[in-house]
Amino acid sequence: MHLQGSLTALITPMHADGSLDDAAFRRFVEWQLAEGTEGLVPVGTTGESPTLSHEEHRRVVEACIEVARGRAPVVAGTGSNSTAEAIALTRHAKQAGADAALVVTPYYNRPTQEGLYRHFMAIADAVELPIIIYNIPGRSVVDMTPATMGRLAKHPNIAGVKDATANLARPLHQKRECGEGFVQLSGEDHTALAFLAAGGHGCISVTSNVAPRLCADMHRAWREGRLAEAMAIQDRLVGLHDALFSETSPGPVKHAASRLGFGTAHCRLPLAPVTEATARQVETAMRDAGLLN
Repeated sequence: MHLQGSLTALITPMHADGSLDDAAFRRFVEWQLAEGTEGLVPVGTTGESPTLSHEEHRRVVEACIEVARGRAPVVAGTGSNSTAEAIALTRHAKQAGADAALVVTPYYNRPTQEGLYRHFMAIADAVELPIIIYNIPGRSVVDMTPATMGRLAKHPNIAGVKDATANLARPLHQKRECGEGFVQLSGEDHTALAFLAAGGHGCISVTSNVAPRLCADMHRAWREGRLAEAMAIQDRLVGLHDALFSETSPGPVKHAASRLGFGTAHCRLPLAPVTEATARQVETAMRDAGLLN
């Protein structure tokens, strides 16, 4: 498994009544691959994992793997603030054929660094599948330190991190603690290019839900040394990043995806529909980026 470049934190398209739109999801995954996306991440936060049932969660992972057919790695979201539940979801991801699992730091419980270490070790010991640690203090209210990550990186099943701290010193310290082979993926669209410059390998992106080709082209331009081109794409995407995070994600990005024909803008409660002002901001940013006529 080789994780790099633009990986999409996939939305979960829904009908207006809130039920899963399986057909839209499958079309969406196929479109992502056609547009150059280098990795698929179903049922992360952007996929509304907190409000999917376990059965729905498993269905979305299985559908993503079926459509991908090995053309790009599938990193299934399997995290929970219950270690036993995270193990069960990770076991399912392996059985379904996922290439890796994305496991968020336990939210709400507020474990210590030792608790974080034991949680991830328990999952890595239980399931032989590469695990990407998802460190997002803004949502989980705990922050895994580079030192704890370094302890975990010694386990053969712990392969990397999705770093959503927006702290550009982190990849430097994490590389020093975890080694060159530890995969570092940004979880923050605005700083994706700067993260690469600090030693990162790619980005698990929200924006690539609606601008997959631009995001993929930016990463490829960076890897091939076309830095001015990469920076020009970065500049083109800033307004879109701003719009897609102007309210709690995935509200704005689901509105954007609905304008491209992938399901409705529906998010499950407690996420409210985006305001009219946000919808206008999203559509203006999409037009400015060349995504809508």
